[in-house]
Formats: sequence, C-alpha cells, structure tokens
Amino acid sequence: MHIKKTYTTKEMAWWTRFETMLFFLIIAVWVAVYYFFELSWLKIPWTPLALIGTAVAFVIGFQNNAAYGRIWEARKIWGGIVNTSRTFGAFVQDMVNNNYAKDTVGDAELQQEIKVLTYRHIAWMNALRHAMRMPKPWETTVNHKTNQEWDMRPPEQDSSLENDLKPYISESDYNYVMSKNNKQTAMLYLQSHHLQELKEKGLIWEFSFLELEGVIQELFTLQGKSERIKNFPYPRHFATLNHFFMWIFVLLLPMALVPQFASIGNEVANINPIVGELFIWLSIPFYVIVAWVFHTMERIGRTGENPFEGTANDVPISTISRGIEIDLRQNLGESQDEIPKQFAVKHDTQF
Repeated sequence: MHIKKTYTTKEMAWWTRFETMLFFLIIAVWVAVYYFFELSWLKIPWTPLALIGTAVAFVIGFQNNAAYGRIWEARKIWGGIVNTSRTFGAFVQDMVNNNYAKDTVGDAELQQEIKVLTYRHIAWMNALRHAMRMPKPWETTVNHKTNQEWDMRPPEQDSSLENDLKPYISESDYNYVMSKNNKQTAMLYLQSHHLQELKEKGLIWEFSFLELEGVIQELFTLQGKSERIKNFPYPRHFATLNHFFMWIFVLLLPMALVPQFASIGNEVANINPIVGELFIWLSIPFYVIVAWVFHTMERIGRTGENPFEGTANDVPISTISRGIEIDLRQNLGESQDEIPKQFAVKHDTQF
C-alpha cells in the first residue's frame, strides 16, 4: 500500500502562507486608503462581482475534477503495472523450463535465463519512472517556494538513468537501449526478442510464449497510457485563464467588500459609535478567508495537473517501482542484503 501526504490544517496554512500574506497586504492597503482618505465613491456593486465569482468557482471546480481524474487514472495505470509485473515474474519462473526443450539445459542456465528476464523487467520500470520524471515546460509546481524549502525531491533527481540501468542488463543490452530515444520501449523489444529465442530453443512452450507475449503487450499498453498523461498536459488555455480569472476576482473583491463593511459600520454607529467606526477593519479577515479559499482551490488544481512531476501529491511511482523490484527479487530467492531498500520517506511523503 502506497500512502501519500495528507496535509493538516496547520500544514495547509504553512503551504499557502506567502499568498496569505499577500492577501493581507492587499486588503490592508485598501482599507487604509478607504478609511483615511474617505474614498466612499471607490466601489463597485456586488452583482457583477458575484457573477465573476460564480464563473471562477465553476472553472476551478472543473479544473479540480479534471486534475483529480488525471491523478486517479495515473494511479490506476501504475496499479496495473504492479499487477502485470507480478504476473510476468510468476509466468517467467513457471514457463521457462526443459519440458519442451530440443536440447535440455542445466538448472543453473534456466535460472540465469529467468534472472535475465526478471532483471530486464526491473530495468524497464527504472527507465519508465525516469521518463515520467523528466521535466516538462508546463510542470512548474515543483519550483514553488514551499516545495523548494521542504526539499521535495523525487529519487530520480538524485540518480541518473545510466546508473539505475547498468546493474540490471548486460553491456550489449545497455548499449542498445541507450542508443534509442524511448529507452523503455527498447527494453520491451529486447524482452520480446529474448522470449522468441527461448521459444526456438524449446525452453518456452509455444502456448506459454503466447501468454508471455500477451503480458509484454499489456506492458506496452500501460506504458503508452502513462506516457500519454505525461506528454499531454491539462489544456493550457483552461489552466492559464483559470489562474487569471481567479486573480481578477481576488483583486476586484475589495472594491465591493470594503464599502459593504463601511456601510454596515455606519448602521452600527447608531448603536455603538466606536464599533461602527472601526467595523470596516473587519473586512480584512473576511477578505483574507475568501481570497485564501479561492486561491487554494485553484492551486490544488494546478498541483494535481501533472501526476508524475514529483511533488508531494503526485503518484509515488518511485516507491511503486522499488516495491515491485523487491517483490521480484525476493521471489528469485535473493537475500535481503542483495536487494535495495525502499526509498526513504520525506515529510511523511512517498515519491
């Protein structure tokens, strides 16, 4: 089970503190100018602002639904990779044998063939996760100040693809894979070629070969789905306009909110002059709350647009890949000392 970060109220407030301070500064300036310079004419009616706010809320809701859909689809794809990888490991161990061999080979050679196929699959997962972590121009969430200060870095930023492939494949396979643009696809081609060679030797029964090729086909399908999410972003005109609309609403809001509180203060002054005089300053916390809600919801949508970017709320593909590797190598009979440990958890977050 792969657990992602769940923000508490305190952490969410800390995550958005820079924007909150900006909202406080905006409304404080508005109230001060309105109060000390008596600019009672500087206001707009609520009706057009309410229409803008409603439109912004709809667009933000649409963006959040679309972003959640992308995250959930990505998680299902990698859940499929988990299941298909385990199936592949089990099939290879049971279907590579001497039962239909033209010339039987020793158990050590059979185990070596099984190990090569299994290790190449691990290399395929490493190539795929590195490809999914490659930065794209539209992936900007990882550059936010809070992500930088919390050092939210996926493991792929601390290791190279070359180093993560060399322990699992032969030198000839490595040279072949590194000469291709899509290295994970090249890895699956090698797997298929290897299975064909084993079938010709009789080390894989023809029916078993078809089953294993079906697993390779499923891996191609899952890889393609994952690459589609990575390479096709949430439509930028939706994302960009939504961001601008949110800021238009936030910047226009004081022109309706501050006069409204001033008007209420005038009514209160008939009962309590002191409270009525200062009532306008209550617009500061109310504005900050409203602006914070709209901005935070919009930012949550932006954060979820790219589920492989490598932030705290993305799909933990590094942890998933390492978990599959541990399962496969344990079932090969390797000792715990030979198998790498799971990636470390940072700030209660798996990557």
